[in-house]
Amino acid sequence: MLTRKQHELLRFIQERLKESGVPPSFDEMKEALDLKSKSGIHRLITALEERGFIRRLPNRARALEVIKQPEQSAGPGRARFAPSVIEGSLGRGRPADDDAVMPVSVPIMGRIAAGVPREAIENRTSTISVPPEMLTRGEHYALEVRGDSMIEAGILEGDLALVRKTDSAETGDIVVALIDDEEATLKRLRKRGTSIALEAANPAYETRVLGPDRVRIQGKLVGLIRRY
Repeated sequence: MLTRKQHELLRFIQERLKESGVPPSFDEMKEALDLKSKSGIHRLITALEERGFIRRLPNRARALEVIKQPEQSAGPGRARFAPSVIEGSLGRGRPADDDAVMPVSVPIMGRIAAGVPREAIENRTSTISVPPEMLTRGEHYALEVRGDSMIEAGILEGDLALVRKTDSAETGDIVVALIDDEEATLKRLRKRGTSIALEAANPAYETRVLGPDRVRIQGKLVGLIRRY
C-alpha cells in the first residue's frame, strides 16, 4: 500500500503528464504537496520507484514515467509488491510521517588514514545520524579521518568520511583501500594498466603504485561531516 503523500504525488505526476506530456519539477511537486523541502520529494520519488509505480528514465532531466496505478497492485489474485530494503539508506528507518525527513543511523567503524596507511579497523565504535540526502543506494559506514594527505581534496583531519560499501571503483574515485589485507587508507584511485595507484591530494606524499592482488576496495567516499 502507498502512504497518503505517496499516493498524492503519484496522482499529481500522472495528471501533469496527461496535461502537458512533461513531468513536474521537484519545486512544483514540493509546492503541490505543501512540503518544506525537496528532500522530502526525493524520498517520496524513491519510495514510488522502489515499489514499481514510477520509473526514472536515464540521461534525461525531469524524466519520469508512471508504470502502474495503486489499484493495480491490490486486490484478490494479484501479486503483492515487496519493496527491497536498501541498507543504510532511504529504505531503513523510513518515518511514518511523510512530511518529516528522518536521519539515518550510520555506524562509525573507526579511523582511516589520510596519510601513512594504518592497520585496518573493522570494529564499530559508535553511530552517527546522517540526513538521508547525503547517502546513496546501498550500505554505508563512517570513518574518522586521520592525517593530511587528502587536504587538497577538501578532506581534513577529524572529518567523518561517509563511505558507501563497495568492492569496485573507477579511476578518480576517492576510496577506502585495504593494502595487503593489513593497512587501510583513504586515497584517490588511479588505474594504470594492470596496476593500481593510490594517489594523495597533498604533494608531500608519494603516490603508491601496487599490483591488483595487493589492493582491495572497501568502499567509495560519498560525503563528509565536519565538526567545528
